[in-house]
Amino acid sequence: AAACGAVWVRLKCRTGSLRGPTLELVFDQSRPVLGIDPGLSRCGYGAILRVSSASVHAVACGVMRTDPDLELPKRLAILADDLEALVTEIKPSVMVVERVLFQVNARTAISVGQASGLALMTAARHDIPVVQYSPNEVKLAIAGDGGAGKHEVAAMVVRMLQLTATPKPADATDALALALCHAWRARVPAATNAAAAKRNALEELSAKPSAPNLRLEERIAQAMSATSRPVRSGIRIGESR
Repeated sequence: AAACGAVWVRLKCRTGSLRGPTLELVFDQSRPVLGIDPGLSRCGYGAILRVSSASVHAVACGVMRTDPDLELPKRLAILADDLEALVTEIKPSVMVVERVLFQVNARTAISVGQASGLALMTAARHDIPVVQYSPNEVKLAIAGDGGAGKHEVAAMVVRMLQLTATPKPADATDALALALCHAWRARVPAATNAAAAKRNALEELSAKPSAPNLRLEERIAQAMSATSRPVRSGIRIGESR
């Protein structure tokens, strides 16, 4: 738990068994990016926060579990409650969910799809934007290779977040990788928009007389504030990407 920068407690579920680790406290109450690696037996989560242009920190990570011996409706209800509690605690600015593409085992594919649906529903209830990435997109963003192995991705997650150890189990690491993938990719359109806004501002300045007592930097800032629009990262459920 120390490797993720979070404090964990083990809580009793309604059946009387112990389920954990369960998030109790996060160290930063600002709005992080929340990654979800969906699964019914183990649903991984990882929250990260950009503290500077070159630094991203882990806020929390872990796994939500359900007992395989319980009936399916009961397991889904438990996971839905856990997701609700997690989102309420972390208050993410965006939720990043792994896109369900293909599973060799049909039973596994169904359970992953059910967990993914619960995550999307939770985000919708809290009006949280959602983005989805395939495993290959995450590998490409994190390790630079869409065919990278799990160990390579995990090593890069540890390095990028400056963790002292690889989070366990692997579902937590995968969730952090999802969050990092979006944090990295979201910078590209933001940087492109900023460059375009500055270019448009310069074009406007060259096309009209300048105020006599303003420096060039002030004139550019003035023009950009009048023409720029907020950059929106992610999509809301129901919208197409």
